[in-house]
Amino acid sequence: MIAITESMTNEFLFSLIAGVFIGGAAGYLGSLMLTKRMALVGDALGHVALPGMGLALLLGLDTSFGAFFFLLLGIFLIWLFEMRTSLPTEALVGVVFVASLAAGFLIVPEPELLEALFGDISDVSLGMALASVLFSALIFFIIKRVYSGLILASISGDLAKSEGINVQRQNFIYLFLIAALVALGVKIVGTLLVGALVIIPAATARNLSTNLREYVFWSIAFGIISCFLGALLYIYTGLPAGPMIILVSTFFFLISLVLKK
Repeated sequence: MIAITESMTNEFLFSLIAGVFIGGAAGYLGSLMLTKRMALVGDALGHVALPGMGLALLLGLDTSFGAFFFLLLGIFLIWLFEMRTSLPTEALVGVVFVASLAAGFLIVPEPELLEALFGDISDVSLGMALASVLFSALIFFIIKRVYSGLILASISGDLAKSEGINVQRQNFIYLFLIAALVALGVKIVGTLLVGALVIIPAATARNLSTNLREYVFWSIAFGIISCFLGALLYIYTGLPAGPMIILVSTFFFLISLVLKK
């Protein structure tokens, strides 16, 4: 206990707060993405953030700002392509994803490449922690407002339009939410693992839930718990927090397979 107390510097407390809020928002968004059968989109968009992180490192800026700028550019291109082609969203995401990944490896400075790929939860400032809380809460609020419309649109676009839902606008909001969450998530788990931060808690919740209310609740809960325990394991072991968070989340998923209802 003494060792833990001594290790919990202000920076770590900021990181823990950011991780818990981001984990909860990731779980909530993941429950929507899994329902829409687009779970891997978050993983692909994580790689879209790589060039932005590289530019931010070169300019001495926070990597989350660079990631968010490039993610906004990425989702705008995907949204634009959607209106001009009949290709599914995941295919368009794949095109933008591979182009961004290639550019990212050329831009990111080699000494910082590992941090960009796997994150660094120990390097979160007070401003970043406050921004994580604010944006995570905003993501929660927006998801709650658009959840039912997005589910209906994924079932039948024509039915959603008959209910007065602007499907194109809903899809843009959906992609924007993913971009915002990924921009926050890359700070703690990196571009390679941010997709898992969204996918695994929701997959675990799906195994344990019997209705939509339980599904959403457990998705959020497993996102929060995974980030919290992963951060604590980082203190004890000194191993990178990003992989530890994902391994904890995977552990819960394996347990859910045994307890599956």
